[in-house]
Parts: sequence; C-alpha cells; structure tokens
Amino acid sequence: MLDAHYYDQTCPQAETIILDTVRNAIVHDPKVPARILRMFFHDCFIRGCDASILLDSNPGNLAEKDGPPNISVRSFYVIDDAKAMLETACPHTISCADVIAIAARDVVAMSGGPYWTVLKGRKDGRVSKANDTINLPAPTFNVTQLIQSFAKRGLEVKDLVALSGGHTLGFSHCSSFEARLRNFSSVHDIDPSMNSEFAEKLRKQCPKTNKDHNAGKFLDSTSATFDNDYYKQLMEGKGVFGSDQALFGDYRTRWIVEFFAKDQSLFFREFASSMVKLGNVGVIENGEVRRKCRVVN
Repeated sequence: MLDAHYYDQTCPQAETIILDTVRNAIVHDPKVPARILRMFFHDCFIRGCDASILLDSNPGNLAEKDGPPNISVRSFYVIDDAKAMLETACPHTISCADVIAIAARDVVAMSGGPYWTVLKGRKDGRVSKANDTINLPAPTFNVTQLIQSFAKRGLEVKDLVALSGGHTLGFSHCSSFEARLRNFSSVHDIDPSMNSEFAEKLRKQCPKTNKDHNAGKFLDSTSATFDNDYYKQLMEGKGVFGSDQALFGDYRTRWIVEFFAKDQSLFFREFASSMVKLGNVGVIENGEVRRKCRVVN
C-alpha cells in the first residue's frame, strides 16, 4: 500500500531535494512544468506508475521513451538530477517512480495550481517497450475512445475531464492537430467543432509546407499558469486537439467542462484527487529501486 509517510524515517529530506531540483530547472527552462506533468501521465498510462518511461533503449530493446508519442517528452535530466542528489543523501531508497510523482505535483503547485499529498512507496519496473506507447490516448480520439482508455486504468469520466485540464500547461507541435485545419473530411475543410477565426490563426502558424519543426500552439492562452482557462477555451471552440474539443461536444463530458470553466477551485480539487488516483495505477510493490533512472540495476 502506498503511504504519504513512506520515507519519513529513511529519507525525511526527499521531497525538499526534489522540490529544489525542480525549482532550479524551471528557472532555466520554462517548459519544464508541462514536460514533467506529461511524463508522469505517459508513465502511469503504460505499465502503471513504474518509471518505465525513464529507461533508455539498448541494442536489444526500443524503450517507451522512443515510441512515437514520447519522442517529444523531454526534460528527463530533471529527474536524473533529483535522483543523483537523492542517491547522495539516502542511497538506494527513493524509487524513480516516486520522484516523477512528486515532481509532477511540484510543477503544478509552482505554476499556480493545487498542491496535494503524494502517496509514496512505488517500485521501479524493469520492462519498457516502445510498442506499448500505442496504448496512450491519441489527440484524435473521440470521447468514447477516451472514456474507454481511461476506464482500462480504473479512471472515470470525471478523471478524464479533470486530467485533460493538465493541458493548461501544454504546447503542441503542428503535426498533432494539422488534420483539423485542412481537408478535414469530404464535407468540411476545417473541423466544424473549431472556432473559425481560431482555425485561420492556426493555419497561419502551421502552413501546408511547414519547414519549422518547432511550430505549434500553446494549449491554452495562459500557458505558464496552471488555471481553468483550458476549459473556457473549449467552450469557445478553441481546443487545439480534436480530443480536447470533443470533451465539449459530447453530453457525457460537456457538463463537467462547464463546471470547471465556471469554478476554478472545483477544478483544482478534482484535478488533485484524479492525480492521486492516477498515481495508484499499476503500482509495483516488489520491484526494485533503480540507482540510475535510465537503467535497471
């Protein structure tokens, strides 16, 4: 069983060490919060929260981090740095999986979002396969596909809508939403669920022959601040991903979007409780504590 006080005796300074590392990283790179939050999500969604996303590929195995949806997950060095400090302070004690879970909470809180108590005691997995990343929810999913994907991990519709709000810190490259901007279907050039002025803006940012590999769009208009702006954007037809906008287009999720758009403190409470729930997915209690997060012991 995971426990809030898991390291109280063995490494009481663990959370402070992680917090300081994360804070220093953000000073140098403002993209760190979105990246760490996504790392936690992508880790827990594959084999449960077991830090399998941190393992490097080797000649015999292509690891999760090299699967197509994870190529753009960056900032692994933040977890490496925190882990190196922890190994000095309390050797072989804190799992890499717990470092990700704590860092994800810290980046949300530091960006103006809610703070919650992270339950600890996860162990690190030894298996990481790039092919498994096919199981991550795609930006093209409709609500039925999203609900099914989350249900497989024991997460409900409310968790789906709350955790999607993590996109308040996100950035997307053009490739993830381009299909909505041109030749969307035989009837519509542009995805009809998209605000037309917004679509025009995006078409300018993502021209047909796009030479700029960094081109893209922040997923809400206050991308450095964790807030409920994401939901307000959805209500205006300004969701960047089809899977985001779908949440407002479906009766099963629309009412929750409306609640979160109206009441930020409600969103914060629900986000925090869904993050705790996500952090419980597929927890291994008899694995190992990796000394270096990129390789098994």
